[in-house]
Amino acid sequence: MRITKVLIAFAIIIGSISCKEDTKIVEEPVVSTYYFIRHAEKDRTDPDNPDPELNQDGLDRAIRWAEVFDPIAIDVIYSTNYERTSMTAAPTSVKKNIDVKYYEPNSIDIEQFKSENEGLNVLVVGHSNTTPEFVNKMIGVEKYSAMDDDDNSSLFIVRIIDGVPTDIRLKMD
Repeated sequence: MRITKVLIAFAIIIGSISCKEDTKIVEEPVVSTYYFIRHAEKDRTDPDNPDPELNQDGLDRAIRWAEVFDPIAIDVIYSTNYERTSMTAAPTSVKKNIDVKYYEPNSIDIEQFKSENEGLNVLVVGHSNTTPEFVNKMIGVEKYSAMDDDDNSSLFIVRIIDGVPTDIRLKMD
């Protein structure tokens, strides 16, 4: 009986030692990916209109953006509350069946935005001045200046892995 107890105790000790060596906890990194675009080409026929819609080229581009984002698992779409940005986001929103969330670029809390979207793939539609500014805040560096007024094809990708940002700017024409 005493030998049985010793063998059981020995088996438990050996088992716990080998389990401790085998139980290496590997945590998956937290990856958040943000896609930033400027609105597509706007209708410039009325220079006094502060909130124009997209022209035909802009509508075509908005559809092309939806095709670009089609293979990407987008979780959230943000847009400023303007016709041209909403219309740019709309084809992707419809294709992905995701409601657009509106944001105010001048008052956005970057840390809260990052926290709310941690681990997600996020599309953000903005303007020639707000898009690069937003990207700069996300990466913590003043890297990008305002976009040229005819630049409707830049795609900024910011990926944050465990709090460390990387970025790239692509031209989609």
